[in-house]
Amino acid sequence: MLKDKRIVLGVTGGIAAYKSCVLTRELIKAGAGVRAVMSENAQKFICPLTLETLSGYRVAVDGFERPWEIEHISLAKYAQLFIIAPATANIIAKLAHGIADDLLSTTALAMTCPVLIAPAMNSAMWKNPATQENVRILRQRGVHFVGPGSGFLACGDEDEGRMSEPEDIAEAAGILLSDKRDLAGLTVLVTAGPTREKLDPVRFITNRSTGLMGYKLAEAARDRGARVLLVSGPVSIKAPRGVEITDVTSTQDMFDAVTALAPGADIVVQAAAPADYTAASFSEHKIKKTGEGLTLALAPTPDIAKAIGEGRRPGQVLVAFAAETDASVEAADAKRKRKHADLIVLNDVSKPGAGFGVQTNIVTLISDEGHRDYPMMDKREVADVILDAALRIKRG
Repeated sequence: MLKDKRIVLGVTGGIAAYKSCVLTRELIKAGAGVRAVMSENAQKFICPLTLETLSGYRVAVDGFERPWEIEHISLAKYAQLFIIAPATANIIAKLAHGIADDLLSTTALAMTCPVLIAPAMNSAMWKNPATQENVRILRQRGVHFVGPGSGFLACGDEDEGRMSEPEDIAEAAGILLSDKRDLAGLTVLVTAGPTREKLDPVRFITNRSTGLMGYKLAEAARDRGARVLLVSGPVSIKAPRGVEITDVTSTQDMFDAVTALAPGADIVVQAAAPADYTAASFSEHKIKKTGEGLTLALAPTPDIAKAIGEGRRPGQVLVAFAAETDASVEAADAKRKRKHADLIVLNDVSKPGAGFGVQTNIVTLISDEGHRDYPMMDKREVADVILDAALRIKRG
């Protein structure tokens, strides 16, 4: 998303300026080029040398330092995205009213690219009607905001006004700079993660799914312009920004959520690993250890994919998954047809670099057109491959 993108980072005078160093590193790790411009007060919190070392570029601090270059204009021509992080109440007010009295505000006024603001200030300042009106004005002009979040503030208060974390700002930047918008206008429903089936108040049945593949699919669909509905079982990873998430626990919970949302989706990608069985009866009290063997009676859970397939509407594209340890194209294709899916993603979870708990996957895509094997790829790359195939089916 950010590879070879050109970003100008504006840093204003707040204690959260230290996070701009981490943000610079996040953006560069993602492949972007970063040039920074700092206000006079920002230099009281961090020194320009820090950002120069991290970015590899001289930091702009004085519009008269290189008069032959017209610094604010050259920065504006360079930028594909202008981020201000942290953004104080002062800079937000200046931008709202077109005030350009230093290098940073002058640079902001010269920008023709998208602008992303990450506010950081005391909660009283953030909630002040003047600040809120300035934010409203900027939003109306098309300026984008990320945060602020809530948490422990430098003043000791615990409230709204905390600057968003650098990784969240970098993620928002990636969304704004995404080149591929071929899913714009479509709604994509993605399921992710495991489900848990309770045995007693302290035990449950589950599986090793981490939800990463489903979350990468949700991110990819979002970045390509779709409205994304994510139904997620219990996972320990952070939900992607900008998607509508429904958290569920059991397979029945997931069944209820997915069957309610699926009729409104253009593409349904069922990457979750719901439990196939649940306890035939739930013990209200913890099952005691007796030193003897224990036999559990299990009952099948609802078949989500089959229900969605049987209730599909015309023009809807359904994608199923087959996570196997004895992967067979023929068996996976038979499963696809039983579930009334257009496409099934087969992966052998016993292979190194595939399946649960790793950043990569090795998949075979199977449809009416036949099957195609893919080499080991990052799960985000796999997500785009799956969405490419689903979109081809959608377009006929």
